[in-house]
Amino acid sequence: MDEPDDLHELERALLDGIRASMSASEPAVTAPHWLAPLYTAQVQSRVLDHTARWLRGSGKGYYTIGSAGHESNGAVAAALRPTDPALLHYRSGAFYCARAQQRQGHDPVRDVLAGILALAGEPIAGGRHKVFGHHDLAVIPQTSTIASHLPRALGVAFAIGRARRLGVASAWPGDAIAVCSFGDASANHSTAQGAINAACYTAHSGLPVPVLFVCEDNGRGISVPTPSGWIEASFAGRPSLRYAKVDGTDPVGVHTVTSELAADVRARGQPALIHLRTVRYMGHAGTDVESGYRSVSSIRADYQLDPILATARTLVESGIRTPAELVDEYMTIREHVRKVALDLAREPTLLTPAEVARPLAPRRPELVAGRVSRRPDAEHRRTAFGGALPESEGALTLAESINRALADVLVDEPGAIVFGEDVALKGGVYGVTRGLQKKFGAARVFDSLLDEQSILGIALGAGVSGLLPIPEIQYLAYLHNAEDQLRGEAASLSFFSNGQYRNPMVVRIAGLAYQKGFGGHFHNDNAVGVLRDIPGLVIASPGHPSDAAPMLRTCAAAAAADGTVCAFLEPIALYHTRDLHEPGDGVWTAPYAAPDAWADAHVPIGSGRLVREGDDVLIVTWANGLFLSLRAARRLAASGISCRVFDLRWLAPLPIDEVLAHAGEVGRVLIVDETRHSGGVGEGVIAGLVEGGYAGALARVAARDTFIPLGEAANLVLVSEDEIVAAAARLCAPADMDLGL
Repeated sequence: MDEPDDLHELERALLDGIRASMSASEPAVTAPHWLAPLYTAQVQSRVLDHTARWLRGSGKGYYTIGSAGHESNGAVAAALRPTDPALLHYRSGAFYCARAQQRQGHDPVRDVLAGILALAGEPIAGGRHKVFGHHDLAVIPQTSTIASHLPRALGVAFAIGRARRLGVASAWPGDAIAVCSFGDASANHSTAQGAINAACYTAHSGLPVPVLFVCEDNGRGISVPTPSGWIEASFAGRPSLRYAKVDGTDPVGVHTVTSELAADVRARGQPALIHLRTVRYMGHAGTDVESGYRSVSSIRADYQLDPILATARTLVESGIRTPAELVDEYMTIREHVRKVALDLAREPTLLTPAEVARPLAPRRPELVAGRVSRRPDAEHRRTAFGGALPESEGALTLAESINRALADVLVDEPGAIVFGEDVALKGGVYGVTRGLQKKFGAARVFDSLLDEQSILGIALGAGVSGLLPIPEIQYLAYLHNAEDQLRGEAASLSFFSNGQYRNPMVVRIAGLAYQKGFGGHFHNDNAVGVLRDIPGLVIASPGHPSDAAPMLRTCAAAAAADGTVCAFLEPIALYHTRDLHEPGDGVWTAPYAAPDAWADAHVPIGSGRLVREGDDVLIVTWANGLFLSLRAARRLAASGISCRVFDLRWLAPLPIDEVLAHAGEVGRVLIVDETRHSGGVGEGVIAGLVEGGYAGALARVAARDTFIPLGEAANLVLVSEDEIVAAAARLCAPADMDLGL
């Protein structure tokens, strides 16, 4: 076959190297059965990289981060089972092509090209991103956030063993292992270090965590070189982590090491790490001019380390293939890939906003309502509660209501697990999970290590594996260490998999301010802006015990039915509050509904609640603001101002249509926003009112734009009852009246 004129220098070097390969008179090696298919997968991957740049140059392609030089990861795939869940980084083209060979009827060339072209019919993301993923191949798509997939890989591995222990269905076989690849530069990221540490910690604790990490070390993070020997120094000899180093120019060695470590991980349930030495060709991506930081001679010297050339030489030395045959195969694949690319370039891309957002956060409220209203097995429930059913306990606090609701979820959902720092024997810092481990056992209610990224990673992996995770973040301020696990992983998975993968979860977060006697910013954080703009994330924030249990049941049902990711924001200061106006009034308690009343008590996602009737001013608030506003409303009533108080209950999605309806009836709106003035929830309410056409009087009181200090100084920056009273009075006063406030 004649060579085309547009061969890249790297292609010419590879083909010349193959032609120079010498057949042995007596085969030096016996080629394993997987070696010839490996060559095919590696060539497919390489040609796809060249084609991606060709398409970009013609204005048709949109992604040029390639796998060239990393094709030895195809041998990793060949050594694993196609049912082993794989979480791959963006240089995993050969792994993907080799995995596709293990399942009949899959064409990796079309899959990858469809991603490069952002086609609506691309099999995993549907044109929303170029990722390696396929549900039928057990390849879970990953985003480009550095190392953000490692905590999920930890969670997938954990879930394999936990599902087996619980005897519940899982997405993976009981003897599967998780495989997770990443680069040498990413290995330095705190997310990677934390996930690998958590895997070792978990294994050291005696729990199964069958995960095989693959660090593909090409020696660079874009332009920054990795110090020689750093990866080995970082991971070799770590407790509970088996380490092996292998060079990508030895395909048989890569397959052998992978097979040995995978068998060990499968048998012992302990993590292992393959340090796979690779090279990187054509820079980081199409826009990266590698010659700006590397000499031409060093770039060309790496051509001799080409993993495809190594596979070709092994095939030739074994006598299985001739150099001419291998060159012909390369050229045939190249021609085929170009033809398929041109054919696919005519297919449709996403055309409307609705198409783009369709898989983001599916909502099936009828299915959720049905799941909420179903009654658990009465005898099982009675046994779990030890005969003392919560509906017979009388009035409960917010913390008690959440505790009982968690127990009911654990009764009703066999795959539900509750975990976090101090949630087991201690029952949480505030006692919210007290007694749950005793009722349901250590397999379902357990403590985690102190690492919020790993807590959420376990939840991510458990959710995508078929469990229903309910992790606890001990304080809202601690969430910020790990928020990308919600933003970049949890909320995006359905989007980047076109709804084929889901990671349902209910993340309980103790937060907000107004704690008495236990203060400071880290225990009184009132910043939720980082959550509010995450697409598809549901944020529940019950203020009153009567709402806490129904809203938690809704979140759990939505997670189970629709794969919803929920943040359940619990106001710490109201956990154990009983009284609203006077000692002993019990207004801040509520009876727990029996299962036959759950349908009537159901609180759909995004539905608010009218808490107090009134005609002069509408107060819109939630959580601690609800408590303060109801107290303020009684004071205002004594001065002749009738307040209507509306509890948002859900911070995302906001019940803005309900707010608009009440605002239109009253004509004066006061938003009581306990979050910060900038980036607070009140901004969203105001925007919704204005965009909805509300033209009446409008005011907001909010916390100051500062961190919350210790002691009484906190009251200087938080919304107060007096501030609410004064603001409502100003709204209701005639324009020329001096209130003396």
